[in-house]
Amino acid sequence: MGVFSNSIKANKNNKNLKIAIITSEWNSIITNNLLTETIETLLKYGVKKTNILDYKVPGSFELIFSSKKIAKNKEINAIITIGCIIKGDTPHFEYICKSVTNGIKDLNILLDIPVIFGVLTTQNFEQARKRSEGDNNKGREFAISALQMTKI
Repeated sequence: MGVFSNSIKANKNNKNLKIAIITSEWNSIITNNLLTETIETLLKYGVKKTNILDYKVPGSFELIFSSKKIAKNKEINAIITIGCIIKGDTPHFEYICKSVTNGIKDLNILLDIPVIFGVLTTQNFEQARKRSEGDNNKGREFAISALQMTKI
């Protein structure tokens, strides 16, 4: 799992947390793997299944608007955004990566709940696949980050 610190523990207080997960359908082979691991990790650490709200959006760019809307209209403790942007032959990759990163950063400044950046930005499909499978699945880190941030 790299240098990521796993300092969160299963906690009976976690059962009361409401976590929204917003997942991009673009590159769904990758994002669905990340989503599954994120949910499994939240459940492992005590979040009730009924308190995990699962939303789908077309692409990573749409994670920003949907996060804002969900944060304003739902009683939740954290949002986890899940997406996957894979570099192609045009500068589109750079524009989308920068926009999504800045948009989620802005939400963390403006909102009173954490918005976890769970967007893979990779050079190719193979890198994305490696980060979404087995022991390297970043969904685990997204879930743990959300749990840690609800304690701040």
